Amino acid sequence: MKTREVQIYTGEQFTVPQGVQRIDSRSTHGWQLRYGGTKFYSDSKFPGGAGGALAAATKELLKRVAKLPAPTRLKPEPNANKTSELPVGISGPIVRQRRGKLRDCSFTVLLPRYGEAARRRSVYIASESTYTVERYMQALEKAVVLRQEAEELYRQEATKAKRREARAFKASLAA
Repeated sequence: MKTREVQIYTGEQFTVPQGVQRIDSRSTHGWQLRYGGTKFYSDSKFPGGAGGALAAATKELLKRVAKLPAPTRLKPEPNANKTSELPVGISGPIVRQRRGKLRDCSFTVLLPRYGEAARRRSVYIASESTYTVERYMQALEKAVVLRQEAEELYRQEATKAKRREARAFKASLAA
């Protein structure tokens, strides 16, 4: 789990995990947990002040990581500039003509992979002479399924990685 060093207004230095932010204002001082919702841990409510509040926020963070799926940066909706009605990660139809052959068309599907570069897949629709709306819809369904499966696998891998990091972080705290 990524951590950073934070020095608070009293001069104390803390190692803070990703997902916990420091809030210091005139009226309040504490740590805000930002993972699966937010929760504030005020320095004044915990024995040990800022250290106690950070320990409580970290403990709750580790609980949430253990049971919630990891957040991802996958886009839930198409970009506003996208001119087609196709779902996120699917573009086309792309029409190609190879030397001496009929034109054919296909969809391009972007398949996200956690920790690796995304992969592109082509889903064939039809050639110029065999194109129908039915074949278009079948190819689109196949492209959507490919994308959904890739997104689900991405989320699973992201969650596994986040939980591995959290276990390692917890072990480092115990040591």
